[in-house]
Amino acid sequence: MTNGLLGKKIGMSQIFAADGQRIPVTVLEVGPCTVLQKKTSTNDGYEAVQLGFQAKDSQRVNMPEMGHFKKIGKGAFTYVREFKITGECAVGDQISCELFSPGDRIDITGTSKGKGFQGVIKRWNFSGGRATHGSMFKRRPGAIGQSAWPAKVIKGKKMPGQLGNVRVTTQNLIVVEVRPELNLIFVRGAVPGTKNGLIEIRKGIKA
Repeated sequence: MTNGLLGKKIGMSQIFAADGQRIPVTVLEVGPCTVLQKKTSTNDGYEAVQLGFQAKDSQRVNMPEMGHFKKIGKGAFTYVREFKITGECAVGDQISCELFSPGDRIDITGTSKGKGFQGVIKRWNFSGGRATHGSMFKRRPGAIGQSAWPAKVIKGKKMPGQLGNVRVTTQNLIVVEVRPELNLIFVRGAVPGTKNGLIEIRKGIKA
């Protein structure tokens, strides 16, 4: 087995617990994932398993990828990622969302929503200057450098720039419900990324 699976984010919803408590959840379509390759320390220098997710038309796959997929004989896949091995599995096996169960703590990795070029107030929560008496400073970043020494902008200074569209991992989310017949997992809380965006779900490292 592996320590995680691939899936996609469906959207947000809510479910009600037995005591009537309303629980906000994110609905995830997880698996089934097919084992495409096993990496070994002898051949590759590390232990891992390569998983494929979401079937893809073979005509839309280039020749090197198709040669790799043909070895397994399970068709082509849109997404291919590697996960750690935590048990026994063979090439060609399918791993479903039953890998997780209610109450598990998981870490989810996805690509955050891209919000384009933004200023320091939206990007870094700067307070800005006063908007009165013609200050001309309302949403500006302010001074960024020094005078004689070191006479340069320090690396890592909070500046305007691209906001979002980066790889983000949210840790210690709780699995509320698992529906293997629909390949769905309900997770308490928010998950990074857009609807139908690819996510990687792993057993929580801090659980």
